[in-house]
Amino acid sequence: MSGISSVVFDIGNVFVPWDPRFLYEKLIPDEDRLNFFLEEIVTPDWNLEQDRGRTFADGVALLCRQFPEQEALIRQFDIRWTEMLGDVITGTVEVLEKLIARGTAVYAIINFSAEKWPVFCRRHRFTSQFKDVLVSGDEKLVKPDPAIFQLAIDRFCLIPEETVFIDDRLENIAAAQAKKMQGHHFTDPALLISDFTARGLI
Repeated sequence: MSGISSVVFDIGNVFVPWDPRFLYEKLIPDEDRLNFFLEEIVTPDWNLEQDRGRTFADGVALLCRQFPEQEALIRQFDIRWTEMLGDVITGTVEVLEKLIARGTAVYAIINFSAEKWPVFCRRHRFTSQFKDVLVSGDEKLVKPDPAIFQLAIDRFCLIPEETVFIDDRLENIAAAQAKKMQGHHFTDPALLISDFTARGLI
């Protein structure tokens, strides 16, 4: 027996790559201008506030006031959001399905806009297989805030020591481990399969 009763996944860059560059490299052919736009205008910190619950309308309006000359490009972040998604990482979906088949409870804790999560779910059927999903935009909490992990423990009725948390960001893994969960830093589905096979989970 593995001693693991629950597995909690991240989704972005674990099941599906997400990168604004996928969209904006179509719109900004100059590499230097592209890098400036992604690093100084539609920044990760700005996007995180949508994950924390700010509406896209408010986030876009804020940037348009700050960078009016970039308004047309800024608005595409909302309008063409689905073009920031890559192809499904099939190896991770296979792990999810094997866990479910063996009776392991599977959940997700995600930094995700409350507006875009339903859009994502309509595009990706695997999302219906989670027993429950904690969406940061609904809770007004984002990883790695310890509060979001405690909320998941309470809501999902997790036993932390019997839970493995999977995420592509080390700071989120560390936050989960501080709550006594086990962690897997996701970099490649083959490594996830190898780890979970060794644990006796799949």
